Amino acid sequence: MTEIQIKEYCSKFRNASAEEVLAFFLSEFKGKIAFATSLGAEDQVLTHIISSTEPETKIFTLDTGRLFPETYELIDKTNSRYNFKMDVCFPDTQEVEKMVKEKGINLFYESEENRKLCCHIRKINPLHKATNGIEVWITGLRRGQSITRQDEALIEKDESNHGMVKLNPLIDWSEGQVWDFIKENNIPYNKLHDQGYPSIGCQPCTRAIEPGEDVRAGRWWWELPENKECGLHQR
Repeated sequence: MTEIQIKEYCSKFRNASAEEVLAFFLSEFKGKIAFATSLGAEDQVLTHIISSTEPETKIFTLDTGRLFPETYELIDKTNSRYNFKMDVCFPDTQEVEKMVKEKGINLFYESEENRKLCCHIRKINPLHKATNGIEVWITGLRRGQSITRQDEALIEKDESNHGMVKLNPLIDWSEGQVWDFIKENNIPYNKLHDQGYPSIGCQPCTRAIEPGEDVRAGRWWWELPENKECGLHQR
């Protein structure tokens, strides 16, 4: 998809609902579109819409090997609710073993460089493998999630990942809209959300937040806010 086409699509769907955007792209790029879910609240909304619109769409998640037990539980609940089995993608064993041998099991606490290396091996490399041959990948990004995501668009080119098109149907949704949709449609969600975890990643790198803190304050809390991306959505 060219940059001109992307601009045309952005203009065409400027006032469209998430359901309308997804219905068009799931049909137009059938067989060449995939949804990468982290099992977060936004992604559960998208799983519900996609399953109701085009149930044969590829839905996958990245198992880094360091996830919360509650996240694994949600995978089972989601598969059962929507009568499918999402693909679970894993990092390369040899890459993980080499990293741990050289840097330690919890290397990410030592430096930003180490943390990004861990994210690269456990997330980015598996994502590239899972999206090989895919033209469009769907994400649950919202501008309101963090300062690192305020410049994201509804549709954009992801030059760091095969030059794919990244589709962000919930980009303009508020957190309130997300939770209203979940409650209205009785969508399963991670129990940790009820325990002060608005954003959930790997267990060693995620903590509950205090009242008044940014929704992503609990992710890599030892780093500066402008650095808090694993690299999956790094511009």
